[in-house]
Parts: sequence; C-alpha cells; structure tokens
Amino acid sequence: MKPSKEILAGYQNTAAAKTSLSALKMIISGIFAGFFIALGGLGSQVAATAIGGSAGKLVGACVFPVGLFLVVCVGVELFTGNCLLVIPLFGGKSSGSHPGAAAVLKNWIFVYIGNFIGGLLLAAGVYFSHMETMFDGALGQTMTSAASSKMTLDPVSAIIKATLCNILVCLAVWVAMGAADAMGKFIAVFLPVMLFVLCGFEHSVANMYFIPTGLMLGAEGSVVDFLLRNLLPVTIGNIIGGALIVGGGISYLYRN
Repeated sequence: MKPSKEILAGYQNTAAAKTSLSALKMIISGIFAGFFIALGGLGSQVAATAIGGSAGKLVGACVFPVGLFLVVCVGVELFTGNCLLVIPLFGGKSSGSHPGAAAVLKNWIFVYIGNFIGGLLLAAGVYFSHMETMFDGALGQTMTSAASSKMTLDPVSAIIKATLCNILVCLAVWVAMGAADAMGKFIAVFLPVMLFVLCGFEHSVANMYFIPTGLMLGAEGSVVDFLLRNLLPVTIGNIIGGALIVGGGISYLYRN
C-alpha cells in the first residue's frame, strides 16, 4: 500500500491524463462508469429485496461496491471520483502538464453527461425487460419506493447526505490508487462504499439509475422533482465532499 504522499505525487499525472481526453472519450468512458455504478445499484436492490428486512439492507450494501470496483479496475471516468481532479489546483500546479480549472470543469461536464447516459441505459433495460416483476413484484416496489423517498428529501438533508457520501467514495478511490493488486483495490473500494450505502447517503451517479428506474415504474414524483429536488442538491453535496473536503484536505496535508 502506497502512502498518501506518494499517491499524491502520481495523481498529478493522472489528473493531466484524465483532463486531456477528448470530449467524446470522456462521454463514452463516462457511459461505461455510469452503467457500472447502475449495475451495482441494481444488484443491491435485488439482494435487498430477496432477503428483506435489515439483513437485506446489509447484504444490498455489500453488493453495491461492485460498481465502483469495476470503475476502478477498468479505468473509466466517474464524476464523483473525478471530484479529486481539483487536487493539482489546490497544490498550486495548474500550468504546464497539470490541468487548470477550465480543464477540470470540462471533464466534470462531459463525464457527468456520460454517467447520466449510462444510468439511463440500465434503467431502460430494467424497464423493458420487466425485471420489476421479480419476487412477485416486490422488486418493483423496492425500486419505486427508493425513487420516491429520494425525491422527497429536503435540500439541506440531500446536500449533507451527498457530502458524506462523496467523502467516502473519494477516499475509496484514493486508497484504491495506492493498492498494488486487484484484491487490494477491492478491499479499498468495498469498505467505504458499503458504509455509505448502509447509512443511506446520496450518490448523484447512482441516483441517475435509481430515480429514472422508479419513475418509469410509476413512482410518485416527476422529472422536475428528480432534477431539482434530488440531483441538483446531491451533485452540489458530492462536489463539497469530494473536491473541497477530500481533495482540498489531502492536497493541504501531503503536498510539498
């Protein structure tokens, strides 16, 4: 396991590589990442519904991390993890081979779009394959209930839950970068992500799957509720937790 100072030194080049991708590659890579996160979300819903109760929630939380594990191992672009791209800016290295603020913002925008498409693709797949009928329709109830509850969060709760979520997600990504093999990356990803799901925190990219799926299946709420009452405040919270708290904190602690 590499120490954080060594990970930080390597991340300068990682950030430069990520922000130098073409817009098309950012979007396509983002689609894969959004789809992977959505698969983890789907798996967690299936597991939670199959088992039920508190035990089902725990098992579902243990299944969800497969999405971020695939993102990390395949090397695709995830908006929430890419909140760490601000690290070179905090470190005062925004010129030359290091990305500036405009390059970071470009990556966030195109990756976010790709993530959204990936989540919608799996949501459509679930809808048109009638997966909601599993367990005598109980899976569909799980999906609609999850979507409805997310769209009724008050903005302050949504921002706080999203901030806490992306603190854990970005720490998972950070520790995974210091792991030497796939098993190390799995452990690095599994523990923080399992914790955020178990605690009911809010992840913008996961919600790009959860809420559209629920809406397609008749959940109470609308597209406007999804975008303004959940996705907007959750995205803001994810940026606060990932970019400002983890990115800023790590940069301050470990930069030269």
